[in-house]
Amino acid sequence: MTTPEHEPPAPRPAAPEFKDRVNRSSAGIASGVLLLAVVGWLGIDALVVGEGRTPWLALAGMILVVPLVVAFTLRPAVYANSDRLRVRNPFRVIVLPWGQVSGLRSGFSNEVFDQSGTKYQLWAVPVSLRGRKRAARQQARAEAAGERAAAGTPGGRAGGAPRFGGAATDGPVRAAGDQFMDDLRELHEVREHAESAQGEVTVRWAYEIVGPAVAGAVVLAILIAVG
Repeated sequence: MTTPEHEPPAPRPAAPEFKDRVNRSSAGIASGVLLLAVVGWLGIDALVVGEGRTPWLALAGMILVVPLVVAFTLRPAVYANSDRLRVRNPFRVIVLPWGQVSGLRSGFSNEVFDQSGTKYQLWAVPVSLRGRKRAARQQARAEAAGERAAAGTPGGRAGGAPRFGGAATDGPVRAAGDQFMDDLRELHEVREHAESAQGEVTVRWAYEIVGPAVAGAVVLAILIAVG
């Protein structure tokens, strides 16, 4: 009696070479938590002590406002690994394999372009002019320390690397957002032709955000219209 031969299991898709590196705005998260606390305090107070239509207006307002606060403060994030870039913006999630990325640009905002020329803004990587100015000051101090070190003057280390903040600087000092964009450009350059980094760009609407916000807006408009 012979036993049927089992077919070998289909190979699983290769996992990315490293886990997602995540970038989120700490200032956005802090402001989001603060705004949610204020909205919750005012809304619950209106629900408890309000009279007439006030509790209903407060409830509809909270249903509208809370998703919007979450969308613009807590939700934005950028995930990058060896295969693709995933951008979670307030109302959409965009997945771009590195082979579909044509470039990344930093100006008044940080943006990524796909091969068709479509632009997607990176909400989670805001441009900070203050951060750039602070980085420029740190770079100037590091360069001055390097000059003193080369000259062997007090405050420097003759023949050694410049000291800034207790550590040597290996390159130009960059703001956190600009450094993250530099890392993305380097990763794109290395991985854009990799076989596992090919595919199609996908865009998904965040219905978990859009749905409640639209529902709250509709209920609020009805209550105001009814008077």
